[in-house]
Amino acid sequence: MVELDEPRLDVVFHALGDRTRRVMLRELAGGERTVGQLAEPFDISLAAASKHIKALENAGLIRREVRGRTHWCRLEPGPLASADEWLRFYEHFWTGRIDTLERLLREEVASPNSKSKGENR
Repeated sequence: MVELDEPRLDVVFHALGDRTRRVMLRELAGGERTVGQLAEPFDISLAAASKHIKALENAGLIRREVRGRTHWCRLEPGPLASADEWLRFYEHFWTGRIDTLERLLREEVASPNSKSKGENR
């Protein structure tokens, strides 16, 4: 298995574990947003939005910059690449399972003992 920074990955997956934060990240994939813009789609206060943003910052997933009195956020995709790399390790497991299922289904259809729905009547 690929050796990754486990404590850092824990923080990233914790941050990704919340739907609100995932939606915020998706918004940031389209470009910079203010804290207010990130909070807008949700029925939450700016203080609650700031807590979500802080969790994303702690995971290194976003960077916040203060310009005047406005806090701007932008996506930092590096930690997402690490999470993707960790998940890809398990891709062969699921691919193998799907290939086995496909093979079994093809064998069942090709079997001379298999009956179509119409033959059961």
